[in-house]
Amino acid sequence: QAKECNGVKAPIDTSKPNPNEVEFDNLYLDMNGIIHPCTHPEDKPAPKNEDEMMVAIFEYIDRIFNIVRPRRLLYMAIDGVAPRAKMNQQRSRRFRASKEGMEAAEEKQKIRQEILAKGGILPPEEVKERFDSNCITPGTEFMDNLAKCLRYYIADRLNSDPGWKNLTVILSDASAPGEGEHKIMDYIRRQRAQPNHDPNTHHCLCGADADLIMLGLATHEPNFTIIREEFKPNKPKPCALCNQMGHEVKDCQGLPREKQGKHDQFADSLPMAEQEFIFIRLCVLREYLERELTMASLPFTFDFERSVDDWVFMCFFVGNDFLPHLPSLEIREGAIDRLVNIYKNVVHKTGGYLTESGFVNLQRVQMIMLAVGEVEDSIFKKRKDDDDNFKRRQKEKRKRMKRDQPSFIPGGQFSPQALGNRSSPQAISNPRQAAFEMRMHDRQNSTTSSSPNTSLTSDGSPSLAGGIKRKAEDSDSEPEPEDNIRLWETGWKQRYYKNKFDVDASDEKFRRKVVQSYVEGLCWVLRYYYQGCASWNWYYPFHYAPFASDFEGIADMPSDFEKGSKPFKPLEQLMGVFPAASGNFLPPSWRKLMTDPESSIIDFYPEDFAIDLNGKKYAWQGVALLPFVDERRLRAALEEVYPDLTPEESRRNSLGGDVLFVGKHHPLCDFIVEQYKTKNTEVVDIPPELCHGIQGKLTLNENAVLPDQIVESPVPMLRDLAQNSAVSISFKDPQFDEDFVFKAIVLPGAKKPAPVLKPGDWEKTNDGRPWRPQLGFNRDRKPVHLDQSAFRTLGHTMPRERGMPGMYANAVPLGTYGSPYARPLLSGQQQIPKLLSNLRPQESWRGPTPLFQQTPQRAAGAAPLLAWNRMLQSQNQYQPSQYQGLGGPMGYPQRPEDRMDRGRQV
Repeated sequence: QAKECNGVKAPIDTSKPNPNEVEFDNLYLDMNGIIHPCTHPEDKPAPKNEDEMMVAIFEYIDRIFNIVRPRRLLYMAIDGVAPRAKMNQQRSRRFRASKEGMEAAEEKQKIRQEILAKGGILPPEEVKERFDSNCITPGTEFMDNLAKCLRYYIADRLNSDPGWKNLTVILSDASAPGEGEHKIMDYIRRQRAQPNHDPNTHHCLCGADADLIMLGLATHEPNFTIIREEFKPNKPKPCALCNQMGHEVKDCQGLPREKQGKHDQFADSLPMAEQEFIFIRLCVLREYLERELTMASLPFTFDFERSVDDWVFMCFFVGNDFLPHLPSLEIREGAIDRLVNIYKNVVHKTGGYLTESGFVNLQRVQMIMLAVGEVEDSIFKKRKDDDDNFKRRQKEKRKRMKRDQPSFIPGGQFSPQALGNRSSPQAISNPRQAAFEMRMHDRQNSTTSSSPNTSLTSDGSPSLAGGIKRKAEDSDSEPEPEDNIRLWETGWKQRYYKNKFDVDASDEKFRRKVVQSYVEGLCWVLRYYYQGCASWNWYYPFHYAPFASDFEGIADMPSDFEKGSKPFKPLEQLMGVFPAASGNFLPPSWRKLMTDPESSIIDFYPEDFAIDLNGKKYAWQGVALLPFVDERRLRAALEEVYPDLTPEESRRNSLGGDVLFVGKHHPLCDFIVEQYKTKNTEVVDIPPELCHGIQGKLTLNENAVLPDQIVESPVPMLRDLAQNSAVSISFKDPQFDEDFVFKAIVLPGAKKPAPVLKPGDWEKTNDGRPWRPQLGFNRDRKPVHLDQSAFRTLGHTMPRERGMPGMYANAVPLGTYGSPYARPLLSGQQQIPKLLSNLRPQESWRGPTPLFQQTPQRAAGAAPLLAWNRMLQSQNQYQPSQYQGLGGPMGYPQRPEDRMDRGRQV
């Protein structure tokens, strides 16, 4: 945590040993997972403008860097132009986002007018354009500006932060084709194939996508960790109309705002907890998989690495970004366990593994799929039975709750909490709104206290003339979407193909075409994960998947892809994925193709489209039935408008590459500076001994960051770098032949991490001693012991009224809205003694981490996060900008009105 002195936050020295008791070599940032929450956050007010968004992104990167503290490499990868197979999903997401955004804006305006008509009080409507998150797509001005801002940010950190001193930084912006996570994987694959690669490199990848776990396993690196935000459901969000907490837009009553603080000094701040992060250690997941997948009496030698590849491949059947999941395999129904069990039963007959280094053995896959097909009918029937049983239980639960319900229960923030609940209580916000809702609820109960099916006469006696019809929302059953397929009834395959594909199930030729496309997709996805993009043009041309029982005769199907395919250009991709509502990000003549009724491709951009729930309950789970883009028609239409591009638009429409940055202390710095001095236009190899074993090709960069040259700030609130000593140069990964195969193996010399799981023979070999699982990265960490006097002192000094009896509260105090990093003392409350400050002394760490190829130091004797320790940390919350003092972020001048908002950024 950043220390504060006289109101100024001291920067965190990231050159010191990692407090998580592990030293990471490389940190990879999947930047799109950072850009989205910083530009349109869900749990706090959005940044006012693009400049604030950029600063929020800088602060988020700082936060991750402070946790991970890489010693060799920082790799930032922004999504570039994606393969055509991914563009279909991007198109669906962007059309949905545009449609939902417009519907939400209309609904908000409607409710606003209703509240004002009733005399409600709402803040004046902000006159600002709604931020269209679709601009986070390669080729837009926003992404171009983001690349410039990140180049400035990297140069600033290399000049000023001691933790970046010997770091190599690679920026792969949106002009470099490929998805961010796959650009990272491509880099790792190509470095692993070099003779200078360190097989014990400790990788850390930041991103929230589940496929990062699969990609990490596919590298076969023994030390691979994923860091991601900890997901906390039901986080409070401010109302979009009145900006008050405690209710949603549809429940807003337009009540006056509660005064925050004695003098309303915290009016513009929100109660927020610091975003927490978790580590996913893939070496532990590999241990679990090894126990799950190990098989005895095989007709061939068991190879755990090959079985991991097969497991990754089988997970594709339950869904991925490129193919719809099979109808019979739902991940929430235990589909992965079902596939593993079938795999272990069938593998004795297959005679080998399903995959090898990203290439599929279709004959063996056919045996697995047909085994799934045999139980398909029973899966559908069990799904129906489970669904019916769940609805019946829910109906009984509602009846029971209605029967046993007390006359009045306070709701919302004041609702009773279960005894023994260990979660921290939420701070009360906007009690006036909550009290109003409870009064209205009580009034409604009192007016409807008589029987709902009995009307009253003028004298108050019950009338026999007929009851009041019960409303639909009071019914025990919820309206269900119509299901025309009825997979649990005989004839499900015929109905499925007729409804989803509009063909008869007896049309064997069409069914085989669907299966062949799906098999091609499985081969393409696995190749993509293990070898890189096999084809930029291939895509699955249907909205739905076939059945597992249709996978007959797939062993003979071809699975090769055209060679030499090229990605779309950025503006071409925008035309392929954007709805007409986002056309403002395109040149005017290109935009016209989306809206002009006479346009030859107007059918690609429907204003409205159907969403097939496909057996699901919510619209976001359904299938958006959008027409597929015909590449030939699109290119033909664009040929006519290409001459209209300005030079700036032509530059944004070109494909770029990666850029490598180093500071003046880096061994490679002098080598790069010499290239610029001699104006060497030839491609040169990186000397691996100067760059932690990293290899690749370097070429001079036109817009390079150069020593002793001013680096202009693209963000007005941040100052220029007048004394720059960093340098940048174009970087290209090591190149291989198109037919080269990257081996999916553990490299020679790699050391297997110490096991974490409980040994199977523990009880026999350890005299019945209880198993103590390893917590954290350091298996030798020693827990801190407090004697009884220390616990008594804690009990006397820490307030208990905010937590459960016998527990120390760790909720964010009410007094911290303006500054969530320090807790003001209450009247009569004494300062917490400093008896705990010496339990984990900062100086107990060993010296700085040695350089490349030296054994990293590990710390011992660190304190675990006990309940009281967590509380102390929660009261000294992390300051988002480690460079934020009385000035703005990173010590730069800042507008006064922005200071409060900057403290809220992650």
